[in-house]
Amino acid sequence: MRKNIVAGNWKMNKNLQEGVAFAKDLEAALAGKTLKCDVIIGTPFIHLASVASSTKLGVAAQNCADKASGAYTGEVSAAMVASTGAKYVILGHSERRAYYGETDAILKEKVLLALANGLSPIFCIGETKDERESNKHFDVVKNQIVNALFDLSAADFSKIVLAYEPVWAIGTGLTATSAQAQEIHAFIRQTIAEKYGKEVADNTSILYGGSANGGNAKELFACPDIDGGLIGGASLDVEKFIPVIEGF
Repeated sequence: MRKNIVAGNWKMNKNLQEGVAFAKDLEAALAGKTLKCDVIIGTPFIHLASVASSTKLGVAAQNCADKASGAYTGEVSAAMVASTGAKYVILGHSERRAYYGETDAILKEKVLLALANGLSPIFCIGETKDERESNKHFDVVKNQIVNALFDLSAADFSKIVLAYEPVWAIGTGLTATSAQAQEIHAFIRQTIAEKYGKEVADNTSILYGGSANGGNAKELFACPDIDGGLIGGASLDVEKFIPVIEGF
């Protein structure tokens, strides 16, 4: 059975002390609750070791380098991420693709290095507003998966968590309707099945990311092919994040 997951992506927010305090506050707020999903927090690099050692929640880096080591000033390798105790790494976020020129080829290398170091990639895919309005969203999403991930063995692909994030709905307040989200999540699962078979597809967690919040999480998560969310703004406040987690 595939996992239900709610992952928070803090992006470039919270200093170290605020991040550690948030992790502790979130864990305390969840204590005693019967959770129906795994909870992961995606922190900036400088938080990883401190947060991972202060909480039993899942911890994700927001990126890693496409090189194993060497003279790459300012970069953080997958091995470094793994050494902090983090178990996940968010790769291919639309902001990384748009602002930092991350291509499918670069992301392919990052995925391989993450897997080689025991990390589970949370791999982001999704279309822009123009691509959606041009009815190209299925092709865009399929190409992002095929070009970066489909050289993996079935065993390695099974370690991937996918996050569909319509770029036009990130930080805009717009959200795909549950019908729109379910339609493309089902398409993603079918794309995986065509390559790796139904069992692998059925066991792949596919998250929705795109202005999901406490108000719409329950409806989104009730869709048969939506297995949780990659949450941005609503993950920065414990009182806003808890209702998303309780969407299950």
